[in-house]
Amino acid sequence: MAASYWLEERAEPLRTHRHDRAVDVAVVGGGVTGLSCALTLAEGGKRVRVYEARTIASGASGRSGGFALRGGAMPYDQARERLGTERAAGLWRLTERTLDRMESLAGDALRRVGSLRLAADEVEGAELAAEYEALRTDRFAAEWIDQPGGRLAERYSGALLHPRDGSLQPARWIRRLATATADAGVEIREHERVTALEELHADAVVVASDGYPSGLGALDELVQPMRGQVVATEPLPERLYGRPHYARHGFDYWQQLPDGRLVVGGRRDVDLERESTSEEGTTPEVQAALEGLIRELVGRQPAITHRWSGIFGLSPDDLPLVGPVPRREGLWVARGYSGHGNVLGLACGELVAKAILGDREPELKLFDPARF
Repeated sequence: MAASYWLEERAEPLRTHRHDRAVDVAVVGGGVTGLSCALTLAEGGKRVRVYEARTIASGASGRSGGFALRGGAMPYDQARERLGTERAAGLWRLTERTLDRMESLAGDALRRVGSLRLAADEVEGAELAAEYEALRTDRFAAEWIDQPGGRLAERYSGALLHPRDGSLQPARWIRRLATATADAGVEIREHERVTALEELHADAVVVASDGYPSGLGALDELVQPMRGQVVATEPLPERLYGRPHYARHGFDYWQQLPDGRLVVGGRRDVDLERESTSEEGTTPEVQAALEGLIRELVGRQPAITHRWSGIFGLSPDDLPLVGPVPRREGLWVARGYSGHGNVLGLACGELVAKAILGDREPELKLFDPARF
């Protein structure tokens, strides 16, 4: 029961190229960021090797709630205030382009059904309304819902619909990305943990670990690991939720899968201190809170078939740390997505790869680790 539901899906063995000598770039981490980076590098003509301590999709990329959202941890109106309209809009357009790229690669692992952010109280309702107005002002697609229907009407007073967001089967998606990466000529070494970056024989090294310890010293201290616990229920006979939902600033999130199963996560705010960890596992306190949320969402307590957790990284300013590591020649990093790694990880892996290939996109400056 402690295993991720997503990882139970049968996977074909990964067939990967083997490089018999040093590579141009070594990538540490076989999740969405590392694979995205490796694929772009290989398409640019580089010899690349990926090191994954476990198996493909076994880390954070296969342990999420399965949300594919545009933007980042900051709501759009706050991003405009903090970053300026031009940079905020650029970030949102980057993630929208990335969702389209994900759709082209993921096949039926991604469903573009939209996402619904819900207002749990008047304060959150005002925040959602402000974000809606900012999105509409800058001509981003968004819809306002005064009163959600069904069981949501009893709990939420308003909602913001992001119509082109998506629902992921994350393990299926990452395994497909790994296959495309291997087919491009990348060597993927599973079950090979890197213990010292200095021992990797490559012209450049990319660390793509999000919230897991990376061995980068001060950059490890900047990114706070956070545990997200998730549960999956038995398939429900009724269709209650047609897209991913989230509320209370992301402390509650859920979606109903095509087979009727409900995947529910969050509630880490019942024990935030213990959830600030890089240790995977579940706790009675958070699990009980998730069961309570399920009863509110369904009206009864369906059987829970899976319980699991994943680790993500919180950055100090809600923006990831992506780019060259200061004072470390040839070393690059991409991590700290603050809960939005499914889309940002794909985008940032590609940004780092393009920079190594000599093409620095403007978004890379926004994420530069040297800002700290």
